[in-house]
Amino acid sequence: MTPGTVANPGLGAPVRRLREGQLLMIGGGLLLGTIGVFVEEAAQDPATTVWFRCVFGLAALLLWGAARGRLGELFRLRGRPLVAVIAVGALTVLNWGLFFAAIPRCSIAVSTVVFHVQPFWLMAMGAFWLRERVDRAQWLAAAVALCGLALATGIADEAFGATAGGRASELPGYVSGVLMCLLGSISYAAASFIAKLEADRAGSFALSAGQCVVGALVLLPWPLMHGWPAWGAAWGWLAGLGVLHTGLAYVVLYAGMARLGTGRIAVLQFVYPGTAVLVDWLVYGRALGPAQLAGVGLIAAALWTLRRRG
Repeated sequence: MTPGTVANPGLGAPVRRLREGQLLMIGGGLLLGTIGVFVEEAAQDPATTVWFRCVFGLAALLLWGAARGRLGELFRLRGRPLVAVIAVGALTVLNWGLFFAAIPRCSIAVSTVVFHVQPFWLMAMGAFWLRERVDRAQWLAAAVALCGLALATGIADEAFGATAGGRASELPGYVSGVLMCLLGSISYAAASFIAKLEADRAGSFALSAGQCVVGALVLLPWPLMHGWPAWGAAWGWLAGLGVLHTGLAYVVLYAGMARLGTGRIAVLQFVYPGTAVLVDWLVYGRALGPAQLAGVGLIAAALWTLRRRG
């Protein structure tokens, strides 16, 4: 048996880990892309929706953790992993709140585009703190995906008066909305960065459950003060939002992040908004125009480039 033959299994492990990470993040992004359907059908105010998302998500995670024998991960948290879990939870709740608060100030399209500059913050954090090499092709892929996202959300059509979706906002409110999205994008990137660093120590289960605990505690006063949803279909949609889009999705995403570098994580996070645009069209009949279809094509091209490099 030649030396090269002996080394092949060892060389295959990193490649397999890379592919698993990419598949996990793509799966998580596809799942999160359907979140808009659940939010619209539940028809609750943003803070109430986020609180129920955390509560139902936590319940699902605890049941899953008990079935898999992973509840001990929560009780074993000490020191740095515990701080990381709390930090990821706080940052996640913060970026959710900022994003929902920005939407009425500067429209869904503008909020989404500005919010998703976060991959650039993520790559910058990896390059600065971890000295990770982010090559030109990865920067270019992220830039192309961001341009595609801008087109896919319909912002170009709005700029030329092709759609009636956006309503002009007063300048101070518009600027405050953009600033909220920028701050939210930084907190989102920071949460992803910490999750990547600590996923192996804390575990994807503890990170996911931790953000639900933080959200449930911080936002509890809101439903207590403003009341509960009427019993009916809304509760089913809210339960699905917690079980699928919080319990399942974040376990999958964090497990994927632990296997990948920040450059690949940054580009793969575009799967979520790209899927959301397609779901909006398929479910609610909000047809994609030529510019939006071109945007989806750019996102797909950026992801394909990343896959070819992996």
